[in-house]
Amino acid sequence: MDEASVSIRLNPFKGLDGPGGAPVPWSPYGRILDTRPQFIFDPLMHAGCYYVQDSSAMFVGHIFRRELRRLGTKTGLRVLDLCAAPGGKTTDLAASLREYAGDSFTLVSNEVMKARAAVLCDNVAVWGDPAVCVTSVDPAVIGRTLPGYFDILVADVPCSGEGMFRKDPRAREEWSPAVVDLCAARQKRILADVWPALREGGILIYSTCTYEDAENDANLRWAASGLGGELLHPEEGFSAHGVRITDCGNLLRDGEVPGEGQWAGALRKTSPAPSSRAGVDALRPLRPSVILSAPSVILSAAKDLKPSPDEALSIFFDKSSCPCVDVDLKTALHFLHRDSLSLPDAPRGYNVITYKGHPLGFVKNLGTRCNNLHPLARRILKDIP
Repeated sequence: MDEASVSIRLNPFKGLDGPGGAPVPWSPYGRILDTRPQFIFDPLMHAGCYYVQDSSAMFVGHIFRRELRRLGTKTGLRVLDLCAAPGGKTTDLAASLREYAGDSFTLVSNEVMKARAAVLCDNVAVWGDPAVCVTSVDPAVIGRTLPGYFDILVADVPCSGEGMFRKDPRAREEWSPAVVDLCAARQKRILADVWPALREGGILIYSTCTYEDAENDANLRWAASGLGGELLHPEEGFSAHGVRITDCGNLLRDGEVPGEGQWAGALRKTSPAPSSRAGVDALRPLRPSVILSAPSVILSAAKDLKPSPDEALSIFFDKSSCPCVDVDLKTALHFLHRDSLSLPDAPRGYNVITYKGHPLGFVKNLGTRCNNLHPLARRILKDIP
């Protein structure tokens, strides 16, 4: 398979609206597209109706759902996505948790690199689940401040990137045996640092986008023996779709599956951990590192009360709470370009711009023109066709 496939994952809480395609065998909402559309010019993507994600990366979500069912807990679930940017796995976890546990979960989505954390924030806000909290903190801080707090820890760790060679020529140029050794050592440090935050009996889901045993099976075996865990059996149900079984996990290789390279495995923590099951207040020590929590309803601005742009994107947004103006494709794109709009038939004041019934954000209608409240960082930069 010479070219990488293009795939998306639909948001089950926003009407399953998006491009159609062949189903991804291990993802109930994954779709493999025949061609690559210009996603930037699709308002449904900006509305959070779907997320553009490699189909192989969705396999981590499958392992997560499997282990979620095995845990059998549907109350007060606490999950950490440790290396979360740009947000594909976080949004997958959020959808799975909400389907499984309703409102009874907290998902902490962490990214230590500030620039990548900003991208993560935007993608989480657009997806629209208010139970996701984004942080930017070193794994060691999480391990120290939240002992025994999380039921499931997902660690899609930085790696040597062999599985991305087809998609990213730079990954091929930067690869070397020394890089593999460096990555394997860094992955061990990351796991050791955050390990105290996983409760006894909790699940670690560990994944990379490389084919190197030193970064995959060997590291998970090291975690089981060195940190205290029981290796969980790899997934056997997708061999007909090209998914390999390794000693400790599953390997998806480009050319054998539609997507890029991915490895994933899981273990159950057997070593004891101090308990900090004292509710959401246990997150208080991380407050300085929290950069996005549940979307706020209003933001105070001088004498005015201005709606938060993220509120319109929430899966719980009540469209009856504010006038909505459903617009055509061209007007929707101009809104997303952050252009000034004219809506003479809309009521004055705050209105929600929708496309095919899906909220995109707010404008303030002044009569002759509208102030566009779409966030500057999320605007379309390309010229509108």
